[in-house]
Amino acid sequence: MIKDIKGGVCAAKGFKANGLDAGIKNNGKKDMALIYSEAPCKAAATFTTNRVKAAPVKWDYKVVHESECVHAVTVNGGIANACTGESGYACCLEMAKKTAQGLGIPEDSVLVASTGVIGKPLPMDKIGAGIEALCGGLAADEAHALLAAEAIMTTDTKSKQAAVRIDIDGVEVTIGGMCKGSGMIHPNMCTMLCFITTDCAISKELLQKALSAGIEDTFNMISVDGDTSTNDTVLLLANGLAGNREITEEDENYRKFFDALYYINEELSKMIAGDGEGCTCLFEVRVVNALSKNDARTLAKSVVMSSLTKAAVYGHDANWGRILCAMGYSGAEFEPEKVDIYFESKAGKLKIVENGLASDYSEETATAILAEEHVTAICDCKQGEFGATAYGCDLTHEYVSINADYRS
Repeated sequence: MIKDIKGGVCAAKGFKANGLDAGIKNNGKKDMALIYSEAPCKAAATFTTNRVKAAPVKWDYKVVHESECVHAVTVNGGIANACTGESGYACCLEMAKKTAQGLGIPEDSVLVASTGVIGKPLPMDKIGAGIEALCGGLAADEAHALLAAEAIMTTDTKSKQAAVRIDIDGVEVTIGGMCKGSGMIHPNMCTMLCFITTDCAISKELLQKALSAGIEDTFNMISVDGDTSTNDTVLLLANGLAGNREITEEDENYRKFFDALYYINEELSKMIAGDGEGCTCLFEVRVVNALSKNDARTLAKSVVMSSLTKAAVYGHDANWGRILCAMGYSGAEFEPEKVDIYFESKAGKLKIVENGLASDYSEETATAILAEEHVTAICDCKQGEFGATAYGCDLTHEYVSINADYRS
């Protein structure tokens, strides 16, 4: 059984965190965070598929694949350290060295992450002072987990945290996480940073397998605006301090861990989608009874990414033709004449399309359903047994305003 708990990245044993204003953003908001494990961690990660990769992505890939262990993650906001050449990579090394000095750990056990404006150099004087302050103020409580979660926000309107506890062979195992993401969000992956901590004892190979397998139907199924970032990173650290027998096989214990990790990823994914820049609602698209899993994913992504559909949701307009159109150009196999479409929210559930044609539905009821903060479109292909869910948001005037003024 998966039990929701508080504590974010500090919920698991042995993890501490901190967040503060280092003056990088010049607006008084927190802009640096640190996560630290008292015990060495096994690390797993997934990164952006954009060919333009930020310096921290390159640094972290090397650390995750070549270092014996990981102890810490240092994060800065305000500046992405992307498209910064050799000097940007040198900044990653300097961040790792300063963190290592402050914590008394090897520099190759420090991961780094950055988020913000592309192309600007990092102010290493401010970052160095920030790292020193972060190291001196670490704590393993909810308050410090929140400080860290707030410090990684950019255009996010709220911090994003989740934590769960499960039982593995009578031992309590905890997984906690935090993430940021609001704009430049697109499948495979999105402008998001996500940091997950666990005290589970598990092999590095299975840790990576559990993360990669779960990403496909969580973070890779969200879209806000169709832009894939240069900095996307999900980092998963496991220090083994729960004391469970190490998971080395894909047995029942692995399945329990996988399910709990999947739950964390899914919850954080929905938080990102529901906090899309300028949005007023979380827009969920569920495809059911498709011919294949790949078709279901493709159809769900196509609908959730449709600008016309997103705009209709914002206007509380049950313009179902846009949904069927988005399904049609997705490239997936389905028969339009068999499709049923429903809208669902706290206000109710309504069939608006039956066998590819408009049903006899109430526009007033449809508008009420679409006016809620979480709206779901259900597309029933009635051809197979496969399904998939994509997460996004509506498209508003505010989205344009935020991105028109992003650097100024």
